[in-house]
Amino acid sequence: MTRIAFLDVDGTILEHGSVMAPSTATAIRQARENGHLVWLSTGRSAGDIHPDVLAIGFDGAITNGGAYATQADRTLVERPLARTDVDTLERYFEAHGIHYFLQTHGGVFASPGMGAVMNEYRRERHAQRAAELEAQGLPPEQPLWREPRPVSEVDRDAVAKAVFVSPSTDTVAHAAAELGDGFHVIPGSIPLPGGSNGEIGQAGVTKGSAITDVLAELGLSATDAIGIGDSWNDVEMFEVVGTPVAMGNAVPELQRLAGRVTTAVLDDGVHNAFAELGLI
Repeated sequence: MTRIAFLDVDGTILEHGSVMAPSTATAIRQARENGHLVWLSTGRSAGDIHPDVLAIGFDGAITNGGAYATQADRTLVERPLARTDVDTLERYFEAHGIHYFLQTHGGVFASPGMGAVMNEYRRERHAQRAAELEAQGLPPEQPLWREPRPVSEVDRDAVAKAVFVSPSTDTVAHAAAELGDGFHVIPGSIPLPGGSNGEIGQAGVTKGSAITDVLAELGLSATDAIGIGDSWNDVEMFEVVGTPVAMGNAVPELQRLAGRVTTAVLDDGVHNAFAELGLI
């Protein structure tokens, strides 16, 4: 029986940078050799996925938190934000002094100041992680940081979602209340030391909605689908697949929602989940 697994990237395949458990790529390739399908399911844009991840090989990809789904050269899902919604988001961010990215299918565009914020975060995190990785016997992190293009260059008719970083701890709740039901606002997965970060997309456009469309296109049942993730943008994925699996590094509430928990990202989490579920 062919099964299909949807894998988050940050915190599931990669440890929020470029570090990957050696067993992860092996497990994914073995599952595909065994006749199963393995898809990416990420909040990142297609143009912002680490090349080490792409080099593993996948049967397709859901990107931008469900706004796009592609299989080779075919686009199965394409649901960008309406131009008026993009304008609304930018007005909100600018009114509250919030730094942000706008993501399209192919790239990431930064508001003034956002690049500096993320560069500083990455420098601090890289220094902190070096000693930790050495202690675990893992290779040093090779950060991938493409300087984003300025937001002034984005095609506002092609924006799929926004990511924001705020010094305030309550911005996620405030944004959800002020922007209203037309938007899907969730906590982000950037492990910043303070403030808050989040993702905003179109209401009803999630990893779960894209998975439902992909399964219909491929003629597969939800009972044959596995979803593995660690972040709040994985909730809807957990809701639509027959077998949801939370990573051991996911917060306890997400682990409870999934019901099934594997080990952490650098503790062979993907491999152990695949082995337990009989994919390898």
